[in-house]
Amino acid sequence: MSRVLVTGAAGFIGSHLVDRLLAEGREVIGLDAFTGYYSRRTKERNLESALRSGRFRLVEGDLLDFDLDGILDGVGQVAHLAAEPGVRRSWGRNFPRYVARNVVATERLLEAVGEGTKLVYASSSSVYGSDPGHPVDEGHGRFPASPYALSKLAAEELVGLYGRERGVQGTVLRYFTVYGPRQRPEMALSRFLFSALRGRPVDVFGDGGQLRDMTFVSDAVEATVAALGAPVGVYNVGGGTRASVDDMIQTVRKVTGASFEVRYGPEAEGDVRSTWADSGRAERVLGYKPRVGLEEGVAAQAEWAARALVAAPA
Repeated sequence: MSRVLVTGAAGFIGSHLVDRLLAEGREVIGLDAFTGYYSRRTKERNLESALRSGRFRLVEGDLLDFDLDGILDGVGQVAHLAAEPGVRRSWGRNFPRYVARNVVATERLLEAVGEGTKLVYASSSSVYGSDPGHPVDEGHGRFPASPYALSKLAAEELVGLYGRERGVQGTVLRYFTVYGPRQRPEMALSRFLFSALRGRPVDVFGDGGQLRDMTFVSDAVEATVAALGAPVGVYNVGGGTRASVDDMIQTVRKVTGASFEVRYGPEAEGDVRSTWADSGRAERVLGYKPRVGLEEGVAAQAEWAARALVAAPA
């Protein structure tokens, strides 16, 4: 089998994908810029297992200026997970960074990969905006509610363009709220769990009634691995479990046994009210079926968070 390039390999989903590909016996090159969005040490810990494998090579470099020709030799598949994340940070003076890291970087990668190379692009449910009260399929209108979402949509369009005009075999996966061990520190469940485990109040943006289609990271990874070998297309990757923010908080209480204060504040600009995935196409074509429910997934993330606190107490 040809080797796989994973961009954003040290991040949340990227590091899990690297581990999964190595477990399958694949040869993997991981590219990561180790940007300052959160702790470099946290990202390095994400790759500790992979770095012990003789089939993994980590390359530190930024897609915006890195010479990609050397690391693409022998690469037949690319999983492009590198991105500037975060809805709330994408407004105003930060927007050029999102254009650079989500749009320009994707264009540079698409320019570098050869005709016929399979590329899976990690997009986001945020391209849809809020759902209309029922599950949305891939043909639903796209109404991004933040500059971040707009940058992800622009990158999707680039993947389609390079498929039509340059022969890149580009697939788009629209992930719906991925959670689990290694989740980024600013994401809701991560904040809730670390606050609970530290005995601190939990801060919530909005009234707690916001609904999310929750996808455990191992399910998102299975969809991504399947997409690397499946027909080109656009696929929703939802977890099959919708939960409100208040549901998440109650689940955190249940799995940790912690008692904590919840403090509600203003809604965050760009956060949508509800997301709801129709993942039927992914089921039919990729064989995708989410397997991890909310309580099981939050418990796994809580166990990881407790270990992380021991390793790096705050």
